Amino acid sequence: MVKVFDYLDYREYLRDYYLDAKSSKPFFSYRFIGNRVGMDSSYVIKVLQGSLHISPNKIGNFVKLLELDENEGEFFETLVHFGRAKTEKQRKLYFEKIFSISSIKAQCIDPHQFEFFQKWYYPAVWSIINCIPFDGDYQSLAEKCTPQISVRDARQAVSLLLKLGLINKEDDGKYHTKVQNLTTGWKWHSKAVESNQREMIHLAEGAIERFEKELRDISTVTMSIDAKSLPEIREQIRVFRSSLIKLVNSYKGSSRVYQLNIQFFPLSSDLEKKS
Repeated sequence: MVKVFDYLDYREYLRDYYLDAKSSKPFFSYRFIGNRVGMDSSYVIKVLQGSLHISPNKIGNFVKLLELDENEGEFFETLVHFGRAKTEKQRKLYFEKIFSISSIKAQCIDPHQFEFFQKWYYPAVWSIINCIPFDGDYQSLAEKCTPQISVRDARQAVSLLLKLGLINKEDDGKYHTKVQNLTTGWKWHSKAVESNQREMIHLAEGAIERFEKELRDISTVTMSIDAKSLPEIREQIRVFRSSLIKLVNSYKGSSRVYQLNIQFFPLSSDLEKKS
């Protein structure tokens, strides 16, 4: 089930809600949505594609369509205002309100866990400890990261993971992960992960020179698409990502940490628009 509290981008939430509803309700079309909220179906498509926003006077109609309760409706309304904000002051105001609402209404969202994504090596160190319990040798831990990090960075990473409750120190004196997987609840922090995504893309560039072909898989495809197919393409990417995670989790034991980046972005303007 698609939950509004798992999102920071309301249009991404609407896209996922649409795809989820469409899979079980064939009648749940763009036209159906438009009729329910008082909006042209072509406008609905552009909202879900992220090129247009819904107007404030349509928020109530969407809340009814999405069958949100009072708390969820308040959260959705705040997401819309956050998405429409034009100044940094407005964005900060609504961002803080999002934290305020979510920390009370949604237990899966911890307003501190966004720090996990501030450095690329925080997730890497967590994954290493998930493979091999950490015995306190920070020099060895730093050397296990590729590219290698400093001992200071390794200490900082372990300290943060302890603070966030993602690892703990057991009776054997070693640090262990408290959970085996970091799941979609983290998706909510989409703004917080942007800098992390940039770092991971940069690391991928360096991986071409850093690793032999046998240790990596890098491929690119340039294609022409119908813009209307974008939601379906995004869903196929999500399905692939989920199936790969399921496959990896089915293996017994781990011996190395890998990073998977999936990037899909325009290389042209909208060619159907008149210049």
